[in-house]
Amino acid sequence: MSSGTAAGRLILPTPYACGGLGALCRPSLLAATLTTKASSGAHCRHIILTFASQHHPMKTLLLYIATAIAEIVGCYLPYLWLKEGKSVMLLIPAAVSLAIFARLLTLHPSAAGRVYAAYGGVYITAALVWLWAVEGMRPTGWDWAGVSFSLIGMAIIAFQPR
Repeated sequence: MSSGTAAGRLILPTPYACGGLGALCRPSLLAATLTTKASSGAHCRHIILTFASQHHPMKTLLLYIATAIAEIVGCYLPYLWLKEGKSVMLLIPAAVSLAIFARLLTLHPSAAGRVYAAYGGVYITAALVWLWAVEGMRPTGWDWAGVSFSLIGMAIIAFQPR
C-alpha cells in the first residue's frame, strides 16, 4: 500500500479495496481521475484530497479536520493497546495515521507556527466529537463553551487577511 502526491493532491489508498493490506497499489493520475491496479490485478479505490495553493476557507477547514482525524486515530490506537489491552498490531495503523497527519500538516498554505496555532482549535473540537461518537461520553456545556472559544481563536488565526 502506498500514498503519494501529484499536482497538489494527496492520494490515500483505502487498504481493503486494494486486495488487503499486503497488496501493492500503483497509482497513475490521468487528468483529474485516479486509476490504480493492485498487484493482484484488482482495481483500487483511493481517497483524493485536492488542495489549492490559494486561501479558500472551506478547503482550509476541511484540511484542518482531516489533519485532526489523522492525529486522533494515530494517538487513540496506541491508547487502546496500552490502556485497554488491545493487540500490539494496532501500532501499525497508528504509525500510518501519524505519518498521514504529518503529511497533511505540510499541505497547509501558511507558515508552520500559524498552522499549528490555528489547528489547535479544530483538534479540540474533533477530540470532543470523538469523545462523544467513539467513547460514548456526551460532552458537557463547559466542553462546548471551551470549543467555541478555541474555534473563534482558530478562525482569527487561520482566516486573517493576508
